[in-house]
Formats: sequence, structure tokens, C-alpha cells
Amino acid sequence: MKTQVAIIGAGPSGLLLGQLLAKQGISNIILERVTGDYVLGRIRAGILEQGFADLVREAGVAERMDADGDVHDGFEISANGERYHIDLKGLTGGKTVVCYGQVEITQDLMDAREAVGLTTYYEAADVQPLNVKSDSPSVTFTHAGEQYELECDYIAGCDGFHGVSRQTIPADKRTEFERVYPFGWLGLLSDTPPCNSELIYCKHERGFALASMRSETRSRYYLQVPLTDKVEDWSDEAFWDELKKRLPEDVAAGLVTGPSIEKSIAPLRSFVCEPMQYGRLFLVGDAAHIVPPTGAKGLNLAASDVATLYKIMTRVYKDNDPECITQYSDIALRRVWNGERFSWWMSNMLHNFGQMETGDMDAATFKRFMESELDYYLNSENGRRVIAEQYVGLPYEELAP
Repeated sequence: MKTQVAIIGAGPSGLLLGQLLAKQGISNIILERVTGDYVLGRIRAGILEQGFADLVREAGVAERMDADGDVHDGFEISANGERYHIDLKGLTGGKTVVCYGQVEITQDLMDAREAVGLTTYYEAADVQPLNVKSDSPSVTFTHAGEQYELECDYIAGCDGFHGVSRQTIPADKRTEFERVYPFGWLGLLSDTPPCNSELIYCKHERGFALASMRSETRSRYYLQVPLTDKVEDWSDEAFWDELKKRLPEDVAAGLVTGPSIEKSIAPLRSFVCEPMQYGRLFLVGDAAHIVPPTGAKGLNLAASDVATLYKIMTRVYKDNDPECITQYSDIALRRVWNGERFSWWMSNMLHNFGQMETGDMDAATFKRFMESELDYYLNSENGRRVIAEQYVGLPYEELAP
């Protein structure tokens, strides 16, 4: 088989890249390790930066997002019971975010790909990129008991943190940066109306909490928990009781509870791999970087990678400019590190690190620094503007001439 761009991974980044490339007449085939239903079963992010939403529109897959997505002009931060509003629209010159679940985006992209007959191999086993430093790379895989070799011009590794793409880059050719946080997020999804019209990030002495949503009838809530906790340690009743203690009192009083649809604990990690390119192999999204979910940047950073690679591939094929591929890693990493910094900063300010030492200071000193930091940014218009500008996302960079 032959194609111009082989895409490893049928998550939202791989599907969005495939859709955008197809709109430009650039052929692509997607290989995915698991089933489509498994991909749709991943409960992930739901806040889309304006740049991401615009990219979905450019891909021609925005009909349901624009009809059902909830545009948010702002969000709240609750610091020990006092509520502060971050006016995204007012502080950024009109920019907003869209609340629309990753599962919904993924379903829309799957449906669009199927509608125009683009090829995706689900349950592709033993996927292996080959000859990525040559002018003729390929990907071998097994599907339904048959072995295949997919010849291509370029390979996009959209296969996540545990995928094969990053491991294809020799260990001595990549540098990996990592911080593992000493706590996780216990998430609960329920068919209950959200407790507030906007997200609320809660800093509390008992630990961080987040009140989020997926729709007017479906809510997503999170609690900071020790890494030693297990999901089975938390009944629905225990979760709701603890959430009420961390929410502002007036919000907790109106909280509607109900049975959980899904519960899980996600560890928090900051991770970046440099470079994000090796020959004709490009790392996209979680294959190259992981952020704590505090800043709502994970899915959005993946989208910015897609935007950069899509522009590069368009110029390669439309303008016959293969040399522009060398810009990918530098452009992508600038935005990645900005998102990593913002997520690290928000995580430090809003979480309770307890008695754990942080960096070169003891726990009590770190706690006071972070309280002062949060106090300054929340009580200053310029401080709130910094938060707002980071939250809505920086503009996507253009390629150099």
C-alpha cells in the first residue's frame, strides 16, 4: 500500500490531521491499535481553545460542535471560599473557549472520515515505523491476521504517551523532561446538571477540586487525592460529600448529585520530548508531551501540533517546499513549553502539597509563596488578564517564509 502521510493513532489529533490533509487533497491512512469503540470510551478533556474550535471549522467538522457546544466567556477560581471571576472575553479582546467533550469531537471526526471513504485500520497490531531518516519511510503492521507494509512520504505519530512513535527515535537522539506530581485527580462523570454555568477551580485546605461539565445535563467533577488512593476506595456518596466540602458554600448548597457513569484516578505529570521530529517522523500530541490537566491544555496543545504539521504538509505538497519540514519541532515546542509552564504554574498555585517539600524550599514556605502568588493575580486586573490570555490560548504560529 502507498499513501502520502501515514498517521499512527486514531485519537482526535490523528483524525483531525487526517481530515485537514484530505481537504487539501493529501492522501493519508490511519493505523489504530485498538477498536473505534475503545477510542470513544476514553473520558478526557472538554474545553477547546478558540484556535482549536476554528481548526475544527476549517476541517469542515464543526456542525455539531457549533450547535451543541457551550461557549464560555469566563470561568471562576475559588480561593478558600471566595470566588473570583476570570472574564476571558473581556480581558482578551473577545476570545472565548468552547465546552465540548473530546468524545464528541472524536465521534464527529470518525463520522466525517467514514462519510468520505478515508481509510482507517482499527486493531492494527505490531505497528512499526521504518526508515524514518530516509526519503522512503514506511510503516509495517498486522491486521486481521495479514501483514502489511504501508509506503509513505511522511509519518505522523499521534499514538499517545505509550505509543511506538516516540520510541522509534533513538534514546541518544532525544531528551525527555519530566515532573511527576505527588497526587492525582479522582474524576466522576454523572448525568446531573452542572452546579454552575461556568467552570470553578477550587483551592481549598482539604485539596483542589474542579467543577466542570460536558453539557447542560452532564457534569464532570474532580478531587485532588493521594496517589495511594484507589477508585474502589471512593463510593459515590463519599465523593459527593468531599466535593461539597471543597466547593464554595453557596455552590455546594445547590449541588445536584447522582450515580456516577464513570470514575477514574489520573496521575498528574509534566512531560516533554525534544525534538518532536526525527527525519520524516513527526510526534504529535501526547506522543511528545503530557501536561497536568489544571490548565486545560492537553488536547489543545495536540491541536496546535496538528495545525503546525498541517500547514507544513500543505506547503510541501502545494508549494513543492520539502525543506519547510525542518521548522516543525521548533515551532511546536515553543507553544508546548508555554502550555507546560502555564499548567505547572496553575497546578502549583491551586493544589495542596501538604507536608511535601517542593523544589528547594520546605512545604510551609512553598505554601505561603503560592498563596501570595494567587492573591496577587486574582486581585489585579493585569494578573487576571495574564491568566485569561493563557487560558484561551496563544495564536498559532505561522511558518517562516
